[in-house]
Amino acid sequence: MRNSPHILLNTPDIEIWPGGLLRARSSDDARILARASNVLRRKRDGRYLAAQLRGGLMPLLAGLAQEPGIDIALATLEAMRTQPSRIPPPSGNLPLQQLQRHLQQLDLDADAYAAQTGLALVAEPAHLRLAGFDRYRRPLWLTAGAARGWQRMQHAAAIDGVALDAISGYRSHHYQLGIFERKLARGLSVAEILTVNAAPGYSEHHGGNALDISAPGEPPAEESFEHSAAFIWLQQHAAGFGFHMSYPRDNPHGIVYEPWHWRYHRNDQPTA
Repeated sequence: MRNSPHILLNTPDIEIWPGGLLRARSSDDARILARASNVLRRKRDGRYLAAQLRGGLMPLLAGLAQEPGIDIALATLEAMRTQPSRIPPPSGNLPLQQLQRHLQQLDLDADAYAAQTGLALVAEPAHLRLAGFDRYRRPLWLTAGAARGWQRMQHAAAIDGVALDAISGYRSHHYQLGIFERKLARGLSVAEILTVNAAPGYSEHHGGNALDISAPGEPPAEESFEHSAAFIWLQQHAAGFGFHMSYPRDNPHGIVYEPWHWRYHRNDQPTA
């Protein structure tokens, strides 16, 4: 059974992508990805680990059997192929134990951070749905509800003559950990990094319901977005599609004003 071209299956260390969406990084990659029904991608650095071909699984690096998390990923792939009813439901989330170990390794006091910011740990979804593509032509992954809300909202804005660009959606815990590791390697302390970056596990993007939104001609993630027609339209209509701005001015979390950051958090259908 081929993975739906619209579904990404998520495991703690490895993502299972449907074929046809990942960019080839070499001519060898291009030939393999063109024939793959699924591709296993390491979350830590984006490395392609294996491709599911008609004749079986093709490893794309040596030592695949020793890759952290490979057993869980292969079991998920096999269940998807032979027993799809065993796959976690779309509303399921991944466990947080691995993230909590990473936070301990960073010597980050999660309880103190949560108390200071009012933010909670955000689990990653077990399933993500393709919601289209972002400004940079990268697949945009969101939860099923957020994907439907975003597509309907973007369409409604277009009818009103307003173009909305997605800048980014789902980001894994590993993505945020990578930011911290690179900055630590440059000599910054955890306290210094936390002044500009959310702690790993505390970003709304981890849950697959948050979107950074811009408009053509607008720079990404800049306060100047508040002066655009797109932002004015969002203020008037986004709530009707389940989206709300998470970090207005003087928000209780101490996060800088982010007029571009909107989160879907309702289960009913859009009304507009």
